[in-house]
Amino acid sequence: MREAAREALAPWDVTPAQARALGTLLRSGPLRLGDLADALRIAPRSATEVVDALEGRGLVERGPDPADRRATLVAPTERGREVGEAIRAARAAEAESVFRPLSDDDRASLARILRALTPPP
Repeated sequence: MREAAREALAPWDVTPAQARALGTLLRSGPLRLGDLADALRIAPRSATEVVDALEGRGLVERGPDPADRRATLVAPTERGREVGEAIRAARAAEAESVFRPLSDDDRASLARILRALTPPP
């Protein structure tokens, strides 16, 4: 599944970590780096590297936090929103192809098992 995810992301030249960060920003709106790191469950330094790479591709931008002038927010650019939506659609199609052989009952069972194994946020 990891290999399939990498192949699905290849047209946009982003890593799975970068895609997750972009998706989180699209769902959550602008976030401080520390909050993004928490949402992704990664070290703040790793979040900085991910954001630096996305910013270098013009997919996110840093800006001042209106609530605290000392803080910086990270937000997707218009191009980032377009790429993020395209990635979401590609991943959904890939997931559908992977899980197509499962019946509705099997999918429901798998979802229940995965929820049971997922640690709380």
